[in-house]
Amino acid sequence: MLESIDDNTLDEIARIACGGDDYPVYRRGAELPKLLQQAGWENVAPYNGEQRRSWLTNQLRQRRDAAGAIDALVCRLADRREYVHRNEPLAAAEVTELLNSILAIEGFEIAHSQGRPVIRPYKQPEDQEQQSPDVMLHVAMADIVRDADLAIVLESRLNEARICDRNGAYASAIIMLGSLLEGVLLDAVKARTPNAQKPLDKWTLHELIETAHHEKWIQADVRGFAGKLREYRNLVHPNAQVKIGHAPDRDTLSMCWPVINAALNDLAATAT
Repeated sequence: MLESIDDNTLDEIARIACGGDDYPVYRRGAELPKLLQQAGWENVAPYNGEQRRSWLTNQLRQRRDAAGAIDALVCRLADRREYVHRNEPLAAAEVTELLNSILAIEGFEIAHSQGRPVIRPYKQPEDQEQQSPDVMLHVAMADIVRDADLAIVLESRLNEARICDRNGAYASAIIMLGSLLEGVLLDAVKARTPNAQKPLDKWTLHELIETAHHEKWIQADVRGFAGKLREYRNLVHPNAQVKIGHAPDRDTLSMCWPVINAALNDLAATAT
C-alpha cells in the first residue's frame, strides 16, 4: 500500500526508526540492517558508517517500488516483538502513535489484527461524524500557515490529535491541540507582524492568543475559549493535572475541537 508515499514521509519513517532524544527507541547504525532483515527484506546492504537517518532513508527509497517492502518495515516498527529484548513495554505503542500521525497524511494507518500490526486505509472516526459534525475543520492547514514545512508538522499534529481522540487518549489529544494552536499563532505573528521585537521562541501561548485578538485575527469568543484550551494544554506537566483535580475526558476534549476549528477559520478569514 505504501509504495507511492511522499519522500518526506519516507524520511519521517526513517527518523522514527533511527530514534533519538525525542523518540521512544534509539537504534545504532549497526542495528539498522538487522531491523530491515527482521522486516523480511533480503539482500540488505551493510551499514557503511554514514549518518544513520541518511543511510536508512536511502534504503527506503531504493526499495519503495518493491511491493510490500515499506509496509513490512512500518509493521515491524509497530510490532511488540521488535522491543522484547529492549525491556521497553510501551515502545511499540509509542512508535505506532508516531507512525500513525504521519501515515494519516497519506491516507493510511496501522491497525492490529490478531495481535499483529497491519496497514490499512485511514478510517475517519465514526463518532466524529455522528456526534460532532460541527467540529470538522473547514480549511486546509496550508491555506493558513505560510511556512510550508511548519504546515506539514501542524497537519501531522492535527492527525495525531484525532488518533489520540479515537483511542481514548484525551489528555494527549488536548496537548496536541494546544501545540497546534501555538504553532498556527506563531506563524501568524511571524507572517503578519514581521517587525515584532520579541523573538519567536519567547512568546507564550497566552501572549499569542492576546495578540491575535488585539490584532483582530481571532474573535472574542475564540480568545475566551482558547484560554481554557491553554490551561488544559498545560497538562503536559503532571502537576498541572494534580492541581486541576481531575483527568480530562471525552467531554473535555469535545469542547476543545470547536476552539481549534474556530481559530483556524478566523485566521483563514483574516489572512491577506
